[in-house]
Amino acid sequence: MPFVELFVPKGSLDEESRDKIGGRLVSEVMVAEGAPDTEAARAISWLVVNEIDAWFIGGRRLPAGERPRYVVRVGVPAGSVNDAKRQDIVRRVTQVLADADAEPGRFAEATTAWVHIHEIPEGNWGARGEIVRVEDIAAFVTSG
Repeated sequence: MPFVELFVPKGSLDEESRDKIGGRLVSEVMVAEGAPDTEAARAISWLVVNEIDAWFIGGRRLPAGERPRYVVRVGVPAGSVNDAKRQDIVRRVTQVLADADAEPGRFAEATTAWVHIHEIPEGNWGARGEIVRVEDIAAFVTSG
């Protein structure tokens, strides 16, 4: 059950690129995480796109029209991923971004995209006004 946030400079993604990324990003993270492909699992696996008004790198504002830079934050329950799954998440997220870009080779550079995996401690997920634990999530995503 990932919660994915994509940060990108405002106006740097056209609708086609945004749809390519949005259509694949969460499902690729779900595969890497080992989540079941059920309607319930998809219903609680979200992506939000944050378009940032001002993006600075090394104290220099990213000029308008320059190829976009990305930060992708992936929130998962603590203990649900190991090093191999983390590596797979980073690889898959980077590939989704590269596949939607006119210059996919630039994703081999460390200055194009960062992927941050945030493992949310047990007892720190909430829904329906109550704490949701890992076993609650597992039961929900396998229920149908």
